[in-house]
Amino acid sequence: MKNATIGLTNAQTKSQAVDIQQIRYFLALAEELHFWNTAEKMFITQSALSRQIKALEEELGVQLFERSKRSVKLTQAGAFLRDRWLPLLEEINRTHRQARKIHEGAFGSISIGYPGSVAYSFLPEVVSRVAQTLPELKVELVEPMDISFEELLLNFQIDLAIRRDPAENPALQSLCLYSEPFALIVPQGHWLTQENFTGLQDVREEKFILSGLHHRTLYVNSLRQMFKENDFTPNVYIESDFGAMILGLVARGLGITVMPSSYAFGAPPNVRFIHLPQKVNLYVTWRKDDTSAVLKNVLELVQQVAQEYKTGAGSSLLF
Repeated sequence: MKNATIGLTNAQTKSQAVDIQQIRYFLALAEELHFWNTAEKMFITQSALSRQIKALEEELGVQLFERSKRSVKLTQAGAFLRDRWLPLLEEINRTHRQARKIHEGAFGSISIGYPGSVAYSFLPEVVSRVAQTLPELKVELVEPMDISFEELLLNFQIDLAIRRDPAENPALQSLCLYSEPFALIVPQGHWLTQENFTGLQDVREEKFILSGLHHRTLYVNSLRQMFKENDFTPNVYIESDFGAMILGLVARGLGITVMPSSYAFGAPPNVRFIHLPQKVNLYVTWRKDDTSAVLKNVLELVQQVAQEYKTGAGSSLLF
């Protein structure tokens, strides 16, 4: 940063500011006390280093070094400036490094909204990847209760949403990450198994615990379509939008449910998952005009993890 300057105190006599690079040369020479060694360390010629030191002395009106053919020594004024400038320059360097990290999206924070179904496998993997790749980034996780993902994004309350529906608002952008099967989830002692299951019509007389089928989302539309294809309307005995609650109720034998298969990773041991042919998508959504480097980096990591889930070891996690 050749044009950067640093303010001085009463030691100034000819100028209100000096070049930071000159100060770097001065501090390097103050440490080495040898022009040739310092020039090599700073990747300049010895004559160029001498000119820089001389220019600094002339600008300050202060002799910084006593030179002889055999040695280079700091003057009292030089020692004083070395002791004052060294911690100041270290602070400037730290500040520059921090600014560079912010510019590169390696420092700062990001807030991610998510549904319960990804809380047991996909999201922990994403957060783990962020922690490994961007260790200085603070991550806030938000599971919405009474407010929509889109409203949170548009109000700048979250920066990124992992959700089951693509964005509807034109100010938002969505990307499909992967698809996974729905699962019929029954108590462990239920008569139905994957082997004897022939279709949802097998459970048309059962009591269901489901998300509110009145919601107008793509996810709920998928549920309604499944039951429509099997020519019956489920007897919804209990309604809840919280997956963990539904699983707990199913485990107690209070009914059966249909949810994404990924809930299997956080399910209690006394429930059984029967995979269905129908699938549900997972999307990531963000504000179109958000140019944050942090967002860009995290989006890349989210897509990397999603790709692994689709092709490789991750596919076994989904199915």
